[in-house]
Amino acid sequence: MTQPSPAPSANSATLALTEDLIRRQSVTPVDAGCQAVLQERLTRLGFVCESLVSGPESFQVTNLWAVRRGKLGAAGKLLTFAGHTDVVPTGPREQWQSDPFEPTHRDGKLFGRGAADMKTSIAAFVVAAEEFVQANPDHAGSIALLITSDEEGPAHDGTVKVVEALQARGERLDYCIVGEPTSVDTLGDMVKNGRRGSLSGRLTVRGVQGHIAYPHLARNPIHLASPATAELVAERWDDGNEYFPPTSWQMSNIHAGTGATNVIPGHVTIDFNFRFSTASTPEQLKSRVHAILDRHGLDYGIEWTLGGEPFLTPRGELSEALAASIAARTGVQTELSTTGGTSDGRFIARICPQVIEFGPPNATIHKIDEHVEVRFIDPLKDIYRGVLERLIA
Repeated sequence: MTQPSPAPSANSATLALTEDLIRRQSVTPVDAGCQAVLQERLTRLGFVCESLVSGPESFQVTNLWAVRRGKLGAAGKLLTFAGHTDVVPTGPREQWQSDPFEPTHRDGKLFGRGAADMKTSIAAFVVAAEEFVQANPDHAGSIALLITSDEEGPAHDGTVKVVEALQARGERLDYCIVGEPTSVDTLGDMVKNGRRGSLSGRLTVRGVQGHIAYPHLARNPIHLASPATAELVAERWDDGNEYFPPTSWQMSNIHAGTGATNVIPGHVTIDFNFRFSTASTPEQLKSRVHAILDRHGLDYGIEWTLGGEPFLTPRGELSEALAASIAARTGVQTELSTTGGTSDGRFIARICPQVIEFGPPNATIHKIDEHVEVRFIDPLKDIYRGVLERLIA
């Protein structure tokens, strides 16, 4: 059984590029020159690179679309690596054991903001492509990279804008690997073949404000809303499917009252969220919520926000190629999962039938002292290269 090597060699190209990217303080939406570094290397490799800048001047997002066509041209398959150069803020820097933007090695780990999410994956994309092209200069299929600096933020001007541009020109993507940190205990033990959708609502139930000693002269909206919210909590929205658990409905915040203890509030506001599977649609969920609230005779309003549609890639060519590459390099038998939050895969799935997320372990992402185990860095690159070998050589 092949296992991840103890550590990359001192001249590991993937490690060196990861460290270079970590040094760049690319907090959303700032790219800090990360994509320029990638573009320089990819251009030398024969990629045609486009930089797409989007968003207002106060929140300008940088996106990179880079593609190297294979000898079959448009008739060949196109495999895309997708990711983000932006990182979340560091939090209190004094709580870090070392400078979050100075890559630091301790105990076999590489520390720095973005080490796990997801600058190691991006470095592995690029070096895997370099090695693959050098070994297969006349590869049949095509390779692309789609990189944004707006994944950790509102995601209004990042990957979604690139997808819209590609749609407009009729670009076809056959396979996409998103470099999100999906592994749990060891590299390759989990990949994501889909994600649940996110649908949020802000429910306002209106009553009549009054003195708490004269409840007959008021209508308490908290009391009025409670039977309906109990029914919403108990509702079985769907049964999920082979890949997804049942859809869940959760309240996150309840706001009411003036702060005084002797005043019945005039309204209550309840924030809630669905994490929903492909077994339900946003329209179905909205309709069922309204039906329950109407049945209780409430005077209410709802502001809806669709954070993201669910997407799913059933078992197929891409998941099989990735699983085989993981097993060949690490000996790990991977598990398909749809757990976790949303990702940019939800946008890419609009133009790509097979979207899979795979990257290093995620235990420290967004945390103080974020890190990646150094022994996983080159194997991650080798796994990405293995997928290229299996699908487009």
